This record gives sequence, structure tokens and C-alpha cells, in this order.
Amino acid sequence: MACLVALRDVTWFNPESTTLAEGLPYVGLGHADVQAADARLRRFAPYLRQVFPALAASEGIIEYDMVDIAAMQTALDSRYGKALPGKLWLKKDSHLPISGSIKARVGIYEVLVHAEQLALQAGLITVTDDYRQLANEDARHFFSQYRIAVGSTGNLGMSIGIMGATLGFKVSVHMSADARQWKKDRLRAHGVDVVEYQQDYGVAVEQGRKAAQDDPYCFFIDDENSRSLFLGYVVAGDRLKAQFVREITRGSAYVLAVRRAA
Repeated sequence: MACLVALRDVTWFNPESTTLAEGLPYVGLGHADVQAADARLRRFAPYLRQVFPALAASEGIIEYDMVDIAAMQTALDSRYGKALPGKLWLKKDSHLPISGSIKARVGIYEVLVHAEQLALQAGLITVTDDYRQLANEDARHFFSQYRIAVGSTGNLGMSIGIMGATLGFKVSVHMSADARQWKKDRLRAHGVDVVEYQQDYGVAVEQGRKAAQDDPYCFFIDDENSRSLFLGYVVAGDRLKAQFVREITRGSAYVLAVRRAA
């Protein structure tokens, strides 16, 4: 800690780390779970496209492309005196639509999991239906019987709050002292109940959990222990692979076209 305070370079490796092969079985999730999460997001895609115009171009899929950052690559080559092979790319999950952060996909996915479970149990939909019907007033009235709560410094709360309120849920976001005011304002503009604390994130999460404990109609989203949030993150893996394949194919086609022109 003293080295960090003194702004000296520090290298630390977790002594408890292990290999992927040894650790993965303890996670309890596999690629089939990732595929199921992606399928759920695709079932909701027509609905998401309808309620969020920003998703029109992507057909309701919450994703952002990679971009070639050649200037950054040149700067790194110059700084370290060694040319990086290949191309340097940036995956701009910071620009994910709706809430504008990497938490957009995960927070929204967690809410969609909960909404789908409730709607299926109530017979509002089947998994083969057009999910756009969840945008009608009957569905919104149904979801309004339920509350969603989460503790957040801002980004996760933004995603959950906007998605939950759009579906019709009552949403409470418990926000710590370091949450930005504009995020609180935006949530309130969507009809979300923002509960502010002068303490840190841990207190906000604890209070949010307590507020949900005695309400059978309240679903608390636990940022520290949610399988759904985790799956919302990892669906990006297969999508990133597809983006790489697309860029490689596009690059190969470009090289072939140049060779033919020559």
C-alpha cells in the first residue's frame, strides 16, 4: 500500500489463483448456459427494439462493434520501441446503448430474466411468442405489482432502473455517496425511486437488501452473487468471437480485391 501511495510501480499476483481447467467446474455454469442467455436476449430483441429506438439499427441486440485504433497502436510502438504485430482493436462496451456503459447488457439482462419468469408463470407469454406484447398496458400493469431493488454507485443501477421502469416495475435504486448527480436525475426522470446514502457502496447494497427482505413482491438484484448478471457479461464472448471472424473475413476480402486489382 505504501508503494501505491508513493506512486511507485507495483506488481502483484494473486497467490490463490488457479488454472481455468481446475477452477471452471466450481462455477457451475457452462457454454450451454451462455447459449441460453443469448437465446433469451434474442427472444426479447423485438421488444427491446420497439421500446428503445436506439436499438433499431442492431435489431434489438445490445451490442457495440470493435474499432481499429491504429493511432493508439502507433503510439505504443513509439513508446516501447517495438512494433506490435497485427492490428490493435478496441471493444467499445463503454458505448453500449440505453445506459451507456458495460453494465447495460448485464443489468438489462438480469431484469429480463426476472420479467420472463414472472410472465411465463402468469401465462402472459410462452417462449415462442412475440415478446413485443410485453409492451402493452396489460403487461405493464402486471409488472407494476412487483418491485425491483438494487444497490449501486451508478452504472448498474442505471441499467436496471431504466429497464425495470420501461417494463412497468416499481424500481428502487439505493445509491452510494459517490454516485453522480446526473445519473440520479436520469433515473428519477424514468420514474425510478432513488434512495441516497452518504456512505459507500457497501452500505447502499446492505440497505437495499434489507428493504427487500420483508417484501415477497420485491426482487433484490445482488451484484456480488448473481448468476444472471455473470451470464449477461459472458454472452459478449461468443459475440466478440463472431466480430473477430467478421473483421478477418472482411480483411481477407479486401486483400483479395487489392490483389485482383493489381
